[in-house]
Amino acid sequence: MPDFSAYDLIVVGSGFFGATIAERCAAELGQRVCVLERRPHIGGNAWSEVDTATGIEVHTYGSHLFHTSSQAVWDYVNRFSAFSNYRHRVIVRHLDRFFTMPMNLGTLSTLFGRFLSPDEARALIAKEVAVSGIVNPANLEEKAISLVGRTMYEAFIKGYTAKQWQTDPRELPADIISRLPVRLTFEDSYFDDRHQGLPLTGYGEIFRRMLAAGGVSVHTGVDYFHVRANIPANIPVVYTGPIDRYFDFRAGELGWRTLDFEREVMPVGDFQGASVVNYPDPDVEFTRIHEFRHLHPERDYQREKSVIFREYSRFARQHDEPYYPINRTADKAGYDDYRTMAEAEQNVIFAGRLGTYRYLDMHQAIGAALRVYEAQLVPYFRDGRPIKQ
Repeated sequence: MPDFSAYDLIVVGSGFFGATIAERCAAELGQRVCVLERRPHIGGNAWSEVDTATGIEVHTYGSHLFHTSSQAVWDYVNRFSAFSNYRHRVIVRHLDRFFTMPMNLGTLSTLFGRFLSPDEARALIAKEVAVSGIVNPANLEEKAISLVGRTMYEAFIKGYTAKQWQTDPRELPADIISRLPVRLTFEDSYFDDRHQGLPLTGYGEIFRRMLAAGGVSVHTGVDYFHVRANIPANIPVVYTGPIDRYFDFRAGELGWRTLDFEREVMPVGDFQGASVVNYPDPDVEFTRIHEFRHLHPERDYQREKSVIFREYSRFARQHDEPYYPINRTADKAGYDDYRTMAEAEQNVIFAGRLGTYRYLDMHQAIGAALRVYEAQLVPYFRDGRPIKQ
């Protein structure tokens, strides 16, 4: 067990938020930082490693695509690795036909069986929305139809949503979706951000370099809840785990979704021709297939076999790894209670996707960490100001 009294800061979790905080406080402020990671590896859900059977780098928890329009975040991650110019494109397999996402003119032309101009596509969607007669959507299904019409909803949203949430879309609240973007061009790249790419070194190496800063000590396989009684009360903690777990579920368990992955090595050099293929049809149990060789076309991988992950989505149980907050009405009320409890905690910063019960992409986690560092930890360590939520 670490001697916690030897440190200036404890960071719980080594994903992008925790790693950024640890690196900044050690490298810029000269603080002694102890990072506690429950998993046997650093990097949280963004961890990547080389698959021993194929030599291909896999993203252990599903494909992680880096994209940001923040110059500060882009400059920060480029300190630890150069990035490729990879542009993500998502393929959809629906009724054994090929489509691209987000929905664009190519998607619509294929779905409706004829070439559509921007004006024709716009009019077609407007007509379907008008026919639906939905003015005040009462659930996710009605909200989606009111945005894009029934044909696109039935093809791409209904089955995929039911598998992701393990719930009939008619039983999900309308506010889960605020918009469904439809591009009235043939542009098929998934993200619009100014900076996009994948680390040439791999995510695993980025985390190793971030946490190699002098003054950072990393302890994997250590559950914070097994050791927190040994952490002196005067040492600040940045906690990036589930906020409901921190408070022993006093306001109830928050709703989370989790993912399961089924790995298979295929005896072909290229299984599906793309890094990610989505399967929205309800008769297919999984939601998508990842084929990681396509994330790094610049690498000279062998061509005899390929590794794929089938992804399954379900509700998380208490001891599962939570991925996404569900944010039902009861969840929002529960989180409000936990946030009130968090504000009363001394010397603890609740952060990251799990600590703030909100979805954060990698770039958002880094940006939030840089802001917390500047607003909370720099004043604390340099000026002795107290930490506040």
